[in-house]
Amino acid sequence: MDIINNLIDEIYQATFPLASRERLLSHIREARAAIKTPRKPSWDEKDVVLITYADQLRESEAPTLATFSRFYQQHLRNTFNLVHLLPFFPYSSDDGFSVIDYHQVNPICGDWSDIAELHRHTRLMFDFVCNHMSAHSAWFKHFLALDEGWDDFFISMSPATDLSGVTRPRTSPLLTPFDFANGEKRFIWTTFSADQIDLNFGNPQVLIRMVDVLLDYLKKGADYVRLDAVGYMWKTPGTSCIHLQKTHQLVKLFRAIADVVAPGTVIITETNVPHKDNISYFGNGHDEAQMVYQFSLPPLVLHAIHNGSSRALRQWAASLDLGAGATTFFNFLASHDGIGLNPARGILPEVEIVALVRDLAMEGALISYKNNPDGTTSPYEINVTYMDALNKQDDDDDTRLRRFMLAHALLLAFPGVPAIYIQSILGSRNDMEGVKAAGHNRAINREKYSAAEIEQQLTAEDGLRKQVFTRLSALIQLRTRQPAFHPDIPLEILDSDNALLMLRRRSDDDQHSLLCVYNLSHRSIDTRLPEERKYRDIISGEIIDGSNPLSLPPWHYLWLKTGIT
Repeated sequence: MDIINNLIDEIYQATFPLASRERLLSHIREARAAIKTPRKPSWDEKDVVLITYADQLRESEAPTLATFSRFYQQHLRNTFNLVHLLPFFPYSSDDGFSVIDYHQVNPICGDWSDIAELHRHTRLMFDFVCNHMSAHSAWFKHFLALDEGWDDFFISMSPATDLSGVTRPRTSPLLTPFDFANGEKRFIWTTFSADQIDLNFGNPQVLIRMVDVLLDYLKKGADYVRLDAVGYMWKTPGTSCIHLQKTHQLVKLFRAIADVVAPGTVIITETNVPHKDNISYFGNGHDEAQMVYQFSLPPLVLHAIHNGSSRALRQWAASLDLGAGATTFFNFLASHDGIGLNPARGILPEVEIVALVRDLAMEGALISYKNNPDGTTSPYEINVTYMDALNKQDDDDDTRLRRFMLAHALLLAFPGVPAIYIQSILGSRNDMEGVKAAGHNRAINREKYSAAEIEQQLTAEDGLRKQVFTRLSALIQLRTRQPAFHPDIPLEILDSDNALLMLRRRSDDDQHSLLCVYNLSHRSIDTRLPEERKYRDIISGEIIDGSNPLSLPPWHYLWLKTGIT
């Protein structure tokens, strides 16, 4: 408990009441005593995460979690050993990220017994929406009613305050007016929307209640905990209000609590920001997040295939630090959000980012913008399914499939734990009707389905869904059998033509090392492998003689085992 006490002192100085501290520590001790099931102590090549909504698949008169659990056991359990359930709590907007009650399951999805049943078959990742909660929550209603004990749970701010330096991920107003029970109107801090009210962690009582949320999730079995929008947690007017020292100290506190209560729990930070800021949440490698979202990977892989050039992806990948086994990356290409562009800034020239945005917008993608301190706006993310991001509207399905599989063969070879969004494993296309119905861009990649409809489409032999599901599932399962893809195995980027990417994952036993070769372009490429030896492509089973020139068809990839005699 010494680390926890020290962090409380660092964050709150002398403002944390002694009785409140003892209350917090007693809750931590009680949770530690209640948790009996150990977590997996680390990660390995078998760990692959499925990202999904709890209400992704529906059947009449059945809780959606029960439907998903059945679908998972029938179709997914051999492919994914961990499921990230996006927020499954009662909510008022943003498909779950405007939480009304942290401690309840959305009745549409089921209840905690349905979570427990799914947990019998797979490990689970929960969202800890720690920066904000719904304007319709009981907490915020107590605040507006001026009820005793709820003072300063949220942040009131005069609109005359100079907040021009605050980093904004949106174009919506930072402050939103609300009416209080005494007739007073106050402006309240709302980083993301008027329905998502930022919590005031400067109030020790907020910390106690939010730690209770974290402890509840750990008791309910969360193996991984995702800290949503964590970079914005602490606000100090006159600063950028992102990545502040006290924000990092709060992450350290959450990590220390998880280490005490449920050792092996993985804390993951979600910070859709430039790479240098993103990896700062590793802390010293042992005191903050064990994993960070690898936000640079989605735009860089997209840029590489879109331009048929590995230049930027290759240079960036060569600079990655793997963290010596104590930390790793949470790698993904698609998620419930769009393809973030800030993580590509500083890696790609702005002119290339703008060109990518322009080209995808012409093919039906939607673009979301953010406000800059100088009053201008910049593209913040591209809203599109990854399938449609990689392809033109008039491409045939064979071309779509080849580009899509190439991108995922890249994802699965990068050091870290890979995560696949359910829309990707299902080969989904842009949902423009969903955008019209929901009224926001992100709905383009959040379509919900009838379970019967999906299962029917997965049996249609000529359908794109069936082809994607079958081939991507097989590739993921192959990946989990390769020791060279252990997240801690070093990555070596080899010199190659810009149209190619060659990387090596070299295990201690050379028999398990892999050379991965990718043709990112629309044309066939002739090349030579780095060593004149025999290789076996573990995807096709073909034996390849490295002493001869190698011809790679468009968007082709090889995973070559080097220990062939």
